[in-house]
Amino acid sequence: MSILGSRLKKLREKHNLTQERAGEIFGLTKYQIHRYESGISNPDPDIINKFADYYGVSADYLLGRTDDPHGYAPETKVEEENTLVKINQLIKEYGIEQMGFFDIEKWKSLSEEEIEEIIKHFEWVVHKAREKNKSEDK
Repeated sequence: MSILGSRLKKLREKHNLTQERAGEIFGLTKYQIHRYESGISNPDPDIINKFADYYGVSADYLLGRTDDPHGYAPETKVEEENTLVKINQLIKEYGIEQMGFFDIEKWKSLSEEEIEEIIKHFEWVVHKAREKNKSEDK
């Protein structure tokens, strides 16, 4: 039995559904549910998403890509999105996107002193990130 099949079966049983009732809910036959659960065949992505939505788990969980039924910690995802929004605001605020920050040709014209200064700034940012990670791990 595949990971997908065993997880589908466990979730169906957890929700007290027969294969026949699950088939009705998902617009499938009892035979199709049996084939998915036993690993004989695999559902298409739309059906996997229907299963995930109904059972309240992520498609990644059903497919065995993660053992976390939700695929990620929701609060972590929100934190990451907020951080990215702040970084994008800073990039716009300081005009970095218009300064050729991502243009390799402009980097080639920097002096040794300018490169050293940029390296020190990056090292400081990495140092701060590591400090933050250490304090969060405690």
